Parts: sequence; C-alpha cells; structure tokens
Amino acid sequence: MISDNGIPGDVVPPGRMAGSEQPVLALPGGLQLRPWHLDDADTLLTAAQDPAIRRWNRLAVDSREDALARIERMHARWRAETFAVWAVAAPGGPAVGLCAWGDIDLRAGSAEIVYWLLPEARGGGIAAEATRRVSEWALDDLGLHRLRLCHSVANPASCRVAEKAGYTYEGTLRSALLHADGWHDQHLHARVAGDTA
Repeated sequence: MISDNGIPGDVVPPGRMAGSEQPVLALPGGLQLRPWHLDDADTLLTAAQDPAIRRWNRLAVDSREDALARIERMHARWRAETFAVWAVAAPGGPAVGLCAWGDIDLRAGSAEIVYWLLPEARGGGIAAEATRRVSEWALDDLGLHRLRLCHSVANPASCRVAEKAGYTYEGTLRSALLHADGWHDQHLHARVAGDTA
C-alpha cells in the first residue's frame, strides 16, 4: 500500500472487481446473496412501494421500466467498481431483500453498506447475516480496510443489525441525511480489517 517513494497507493488495485464476476455468497438457512436479474424487476418495484423501505432508504422506483434500468445500473456499477449489489434470495427463488456496498472507494479502501428486506423476510436475523457475509467478502476477498454502516437514530432495528454484524458504534452524525420527514441525525458504525464479528 505504500509505494517505494513513500506515498500511499491504492488499498485495492483497480480492476479487482471489474475483472471478475460478482460472486454468489451463501447465507445460513438456505438463503444466498446473488446478483440481481432482470426478472427481479417486479420485486424491486414492490420494495420501492413498501412504507418501511421508503422511510429508511432512498429507493425511488416508479415503474417496471425504472426497475429494469436500475438493475442494469447495478451491473454497470459493478464493472465501474463503485457499487456491489446483491439480492437476498433462496436458490432459484425471488429476491426478498437487498444488501449492497455503495460509495466504494478502492483507492481509500472503504465503502458504505445499504440493505433492506421485504416484510416477509424481516425479524429472523437475515439482515444481520447478510451484512456480516458481505462484510467478510469486502474485507477478506476484495481487500477493503474500513466499512461504514450509517442509519437514522430513529431506526433502532438498524442499530441491532450493526451490533450483530460486528460493527462498532463510533458516534452520531448530526443532521446527516434528508428523509421524507426532514433531516435525521445518523448513527455511524464501522468495521475495519482485523475486527471480529
């Protein structure tokens, strides 16, 4: 990471993501994290209408065409090495959630997690398991150094996900994200290489 001239280089070399296919990652309970497919468009549109997902996520999908375009962008962002988005699903089954790395910065070795689950998948620890698994991938396989998990202070369920997935609470970011009902303070949690879940 430190070059011969003493200047820090890229934490993760460019091309590490784009040069490989997005992996399928196993989860407990027979679920997996897999890339989104175009036939998941209706699920994405349904998720964008769910009140809880709309409240805590910036998921704006107004039509099936929007959903198809968004899924195409997911694949383009993998190739651009800026985003890694997985569907939570049973093998061969429909998506019931999303877990993703956004704001990927390979040079700095960092990213921020985003996740949501449809109502039928909530309450069983799936979000924490998916967060833990993609965190292991990001740190151990991709080689990132620092991962962030931020959520509104009014969303205690995400605090529980962070704790169960091995993220340390680092503080509160004041008035950090604009939601539909106004500006929210956010809790900042992080996990760095070498932390244990």
